[in-house]
Amino acid sequence: MSRALRRSPTLPDDDDPVLLIPGPLRTSHRTKQAMTRDWAPRDCTFLRINASLLENLAQIAHGDSTFVTVPVPGSGSYAVEAMLTTFVGPKDKVLIAINGPYADRARNICEIAKRDIEVYETSENSPLDANQVERVFQTTPSLTHLFCVHCETNAGLLNPLEEIASIAVKYRKRLLVDAISTFGALDLNLQTLGCDAIAASSNKCLEGMPGLGFVICRTTAIENCEGNATTLVLDLYEQWKRLALTGQYRFTPPAQIISALKLAVDELISEGGVSARRKRYERIAQTLRDGMQALGFKSFLPDQLQAPIAVTFLTPDNPRFSFDVFYDKLKTHGFIIYPGKLKSTDSFQVGCIGDIGTMDIKNLLASIRAVLVEMHVDLK
Repeated sequence: MSRALRRSPTLPDDDDPVLLIPGPLRTSHRTKQAMTRDWAPRDCTFLRINASLLENLAQIAHGDSTFVTVPVPGSGSYAVEAMLTTFVGPKDKVLIAINGPYADRARNICEIAKRDIEVYETSENSPLDANQVERVFQTTPSLTHLFCVHCETNAGLLNPLEEIASIAVKYRKRLLVDAISTFGALDLNLQTLGCDAIAASSNKCLEGMPGLGFVICRTTAIENCEGNATTLVLDLYEQWKRLALTGQYRFTPPAQIISALKLAVDELISEGGVSARRKRYERIAQTLRDGMQALGFKSFLPDQLQAPIAVTFLTPDNPRFSFDVFYDKLKTHGFIIYPGKLKSTDSFQVGCIGDIGTMDIKNLLASIRAVLVEMHVDLK
């Protein structure tokens, strides 16, 4: 079945709502079915699946034999905390570039871990400025690391990662990247970025189930991280060491989620890889933006700053419009969207990722049109 002709929520054999949120997201039937099998985490068959998956994940980011994938059971935030508290040591100082809540969460992680930080912050509708990052490096030579978020999902804002990475390389700073929202859909080349590590998770653009984070890191970088970790469970160095010696996890892994993710990654490869998935998401995002604009909704970001991951819309300034009512009525039509979390304005969000196609968005737009009529709201 083509991506443009995916099953509709009106079909009788599909009672699940269409998740149009930035993750967890709608997964394929095959991925769901992979969750039904029991696995023994120390069995040789499972260990082969896990090893193949970890190798595939590094390959997606163009990582050669000098990079390794270290899994972190838990959500993407677990992987980010593991990355920061393992790679940033007690004598290091990290610049955290902030223009949204996920980078702000990284600041909180470092503060709790008592890591020395410097902050460069801009607004949630402004991309990070590589020139500003360079100025901070020039005025604060004691910095050893730079952390940034590739896409701040809260606004759907894409940051200029390549430009920022080039500044980090120029000043010989170690780059750590939160790629949770983009891994699997936007091209990330570990060879050219020059970063030490990137964090991602199973339940975003890889279209797997939630429950597994991972960090893809340069082997020569993680080799020097012994003793840095501030927690037992999130010690990437010890997990890397255990995997290298035995192929096993230190603690019980989410075996079903791992096996399902291996199948989801195989589906990504079958689809045509990262570039093909990005094109599908871009078609979905454009169909969504055009259709919502025709209905009278306004996007939070201009087109040139919008990542094809999720689109944030301003809550209409109409006395008859209530987001809670809007949400509940859309749910009865078979769609679940996302409440907005912007600091500056009321908003809501529609995800563009997952096992969906443009037909799902066209069905959504038809349902939104019907819901607006039910609410007696005319945005035009």
